[in-house]
Amino acid sequence: MEKFTTLTGVAAPLPLVNVDTDMIIPKQYLKTIARDGLSKGLFAERRFNEDGSEDPDFVLNKPAYRNAKILIAGENFGCGSSREHAPWALMDFGIRCVIAPSFGDIFFNNSFKNGMLLIKLPQEEIDKLLDDASRGANAMITVDLESQTISGPDGGSITFEVDSFRKHCLLNGLDDVGLTMEKEDLIAGFEKREAEHRPWL
Repeated sequence: MEKFTTLTGVAAPLPLVNVDTDMIIPKQYLKTIARDGLSKGLFAERRFNEDGSEDPDFVLNKPAYRNAKILIAGENFGCGSSREHAPWALMDFGIRCVIAPSFGDIFFNNSFKNGMLLIKLPQEEIDKLLDDASRGANAMITVDLESQTISGPDGGSITFEVDSFRKHCLLNGLDDVGLTMEKEDLIAGFEKREAEHRPWL
């Protein structure tokens, strides 16, 4: 898993509430277990018209936000079904951080396990970041996980909370497999002892 330390990029404003995982990645894109290529399905029913053309009014289709790395979202982002493809699609598009007042629980957990930082902030601070994001290509925001700060284009700074275990995993690029491999010596020792004491297993 790629480490998350400091992220600087354009922030895209998506101030919709109750954005569910079906909106993030519609069900027809769930037929694959490959993580690459899912960005084509990200917000597909809002990004594209029925004829397949782009909807120019959708935020991620606007030139200033096509390379957004951060999403400023509304309350209860990622609610709905437990599809891991939702964080995969966001990350395949290039988004590594979503900032919102609240998140769906399963989406919240899945995102951290896949290397994406989710930040919960009070609505008044979200409103400030939405205002910053409205500046388009000038909406450069820096998220520093080590110091737990968000710096806006005007030089202002916001602090955020993050679970210490999740922070450790992101800073060190550790998913569930990586966490297990940190105990590789202990596992190898256990397997050696078991082979000596119970060779029939």
